[in-house]
Amino acid sequence: MNKINGFTHYSFFTEMSELALKHGSFDLSLGLPDFDIDERLTTFLKEAADSGHHNYEPLAGNPLLIANIIQYNAKRVHGIVLQSDEITIVPCATFALHTALKTILNQGDEVIIIQPSYYTYAPSVVMNNAIPVYYNLNDDFTMDWERFRQCISGKTKAIIINSPQNPTGKIWKRKDWGQLYELIKYQEIYLISEEIYDTYCYDEIEHYSSFLHPELRKRTFCIFSFGKMFHTSGWKVSYMMASKELTSLFQTHQQYISYGANATAQYALTKYLEVFDPAVSKKVMQRKRDLFNELILETPLLVEQKSEGSVFQVVNFRNISKTMSDVEFSIWLTTEKKVACLPLSAFYHSKQNSDYIRFSFAKTDEVIIQALEHLKKNL
Repeated sequence: MNKINGFTHYSFFTEMSELALKHGSFDLSLGLPDFDIDERLTTFLKEAADSGHHNYEPLAGNPLLIANIIQYNAKRVHGIVLQSDEITIVPCATFALHTALKTILNQGDEVIIIQPSYYTYAPSVVMNNAIPVYYNLNDDFTMDWERFRQCISGKTKAIIINSPQNPTGKIWKRKDWGQLYELIKYQEIYLISEEIYDTYCYDEIEHYSSFLHPELRKRTFCIFSFGKMFHTSGWKVSYMMASKELTSLFQTHQQYISYGANATAQYALTKYLEVFDPAVSKKVMQRKRDLFNELILETPLLVEQKSEGSVFQVVNFRNISKTMSDVEFSIWLTTEKKVACLPLSAFYHSKQNSDYIRFSFAKTDEVIIQALEHLKKNL
């Protein structure tokens, strides 16, 4: 328990929103959308409730939902061919990551975490009696493969990767997966690949899954989120791809923890996948990214690299303050300038400061415009 209590960076994710609410600030700190979901989802959810979908689905998930996931993934630009015994419906991405680690780890194993990273990764490793090993991306958030190689030891059992990445918006390309495989191909190292922002890849970039690499596929738990895809995080339904063998091992653990996911929501998601157009969703979110980046040009804040994917934009604040830490700056911006953000150091285990803050553009256009106009006038 004491080991888990040592992880405190999660507090930023609640404290900044609480500060925003207390000070009447525009809240761009979290990736929670403030706009309505597609009304068809609401209709399908009501249909599910009215037609009595209230009992357990099978351990693997609603068979019709699994069939639609197979069809959906086959239609991607970089199509993924799947079998039904390679898919598990799970309560959420965090559950999938934690249970995947439980499936493969023994006490004292090492797990490499690429930073900046989401705050749940390291605690999940520690709760599974393993040891986090932290690799920090370059200053421009790219990989240094030689330096990464040095993180791999005889105790390395898994690597956690997030693409598109929260918070940097970086996307792993086909060559990146190939490079990773070359480093681990002679060792039993598994990959936990969290690809929950897969529908939000911008400009000419298309999502390329780790599961497309023929060799990595055999050792990968690949996690996706309906909550991120459809802005329904409270429904608590995600899905995971893994080989038949790893899926069976995963489900052996899952049956004793959650068993299944929300049955009523699974029905609604089954129906919605039949009408969902990812190109429309991508277009909407890319427009919000572009709106954010267009307006921030009128402030002293600096975008060094446009987000390639996800719903987040990293921004350099050093034109405004050379002395404040990123935590101090985030609090100041939220309380004094009335626009909430997160410090990038919240995404590192030990880093106490950075030159960057993170904003979310998963907001209504009105909120984005009002927040950035407010910063233009007050910075």
